[in-house]
Amino acid sequence: MDGTVLIADDDRTIRTVLSQALTRAGCKVHATSSLTTLMRWIGEGMGDAVISDVVMPDGNGLEMLPRIAETRPGLPVIIISAQNTVMTAIRAAEAEAWDYLPKPFDLPDLMSRTARALETRRTPRAPAAEAPPEELPIVGQSAPMQALFRVLARVIDSDLSLWIAGEQGTGKSLTARVVHDVSRRRGRPFLAAGPADLADDAAPARLLAEAKGGTIVLEGVQDFSDAAQLRALSLVDAAARGGDAPRVIATAQTGGNLRGDLYYRLAGAAIDIPPLRARKGDMSLLATHFLYLAEEAGAPARRLAPEALEALEAHDWPGNLRELENAMRRLALSARVPVIARSEVDALLASHAASPAAAPAPGGETLPDAIAEHLQRYFDLHGQDLPPAGLYARVLREMEAPLLRIALDAVGGNQAKCADLLGINRNTLRKKITDLDIEVTRRRKLM
Repeated sequence: MDGTVLIADDDRTIRTVLSQALTRAGCKVHATSSLTTLMRWIGEGMGDAVISDVVMPDGNGLEMLPRIAETRPGLPVIIISAQNTVMTAIRAAEAEAWDYLPKPFDLPDLMSRTARALETRRTPRAPAAEAPPEELPIVGQSAPMQALFRVLARVIDSDLSLWIAGEQGTGKSLTARVVHDVSRRRGRPFLAAGPADLADDAAPARLLAEAKGGTIVLEGVQDFSDAAQLRALSLVDAAARGGDAPRVIATAQTGGNLRGDLYYRLAGAAIDIPPLRARKGDMSLLATHFLYLAEEAGAPARRLAPEALEALEAHDWPGNLRELENAMRRLALSARVPVIARSEVDALLASHAASPAAAPAPGGETLPDAIAEHLQRYFDLHGQDLPPAGLYARVLREMEAPLLRIALDAVGGNQAKCADLLGINRNTLRKKITDLDIEVTRRRKLM
């Protein structure tokens, strides 16, 4: 490795480790804890590449990037940061950082990136639109999330359709919202569309008109009926013609029966949201985040004992982020002392293991057994003929309606509590109540 590397970080240990590693690799190194000193060196023409932290005693490394580009066009700057959120990665990309790594970083990885930076001189691009100042609630320092952040940073302002896949509860809809809210379309409408929004042939034109060049998200597209998929295909084709057309994003879970031509239209760019079990390194960050949200909503301040965190990390989390969020809310309300003990976490997770599908009915049969028996009788009623087409959607609707009615009754009509109980978004619950024509009566639940 050949060249001079400038390092700016207020952590002496990081400066020492990087200086020693780069020197052994053949580089000349200048290290400082001050952005002022770094800018002086750059102004004097020193350095072939820069490694800079974000938060420094005398400024912000990201905010210095435009000045560096103006002073030394093409000088590659690698940003390293302990602020492990998608916004840090996006802001680094928008501010023309050559690369971005989260702390704690992998030293061989950083050395490899530095070597490429020394070999590459970039032509600066026009400045991107300024991102909104607020931090968005997608966080993570694990390798899968950092890889996701880097992909998001590249596709944010693309006009390509976007396919967001992942298990239930991983945050697919939230990710779609983030893509819209930090893109150049953020001042335009954001529409979430389900099968009911594509119920007639006029729906594609209607959605395109309502979106007004913003973003349309097709939620759970893998479960759309054949007719709804055809209309979605028409919508995507119309949006692809350009002009002031909206961007189309699709969210999908594994499984379902999706038309191949629709998938290839939607997957102009594709990302997979990692499940929570693949993000063990993020558990402390996420659990603390959800405990804080619970406190903001009126729950007592709580924190996790180290042993309690170990129990959370060992759990498989089939419900992913939604399950973790609900668990933290319950622990914030039920914990007896400010520090949540492992025994309380173990008790909560044990209660989660008692799935309603496994619970026996009064006659001894399980819910799947009862459903199978009912469906078999339904098929038998048609003799040698098959039931009318569209059975999948009809069965789900008939199961969904009583579930929502019983859950709403159990919480006295409180929709916020019902959404938590079901593990779905509050807006999703409201939409389902409207679509299924469920009457909600708010009352005080006697316990």
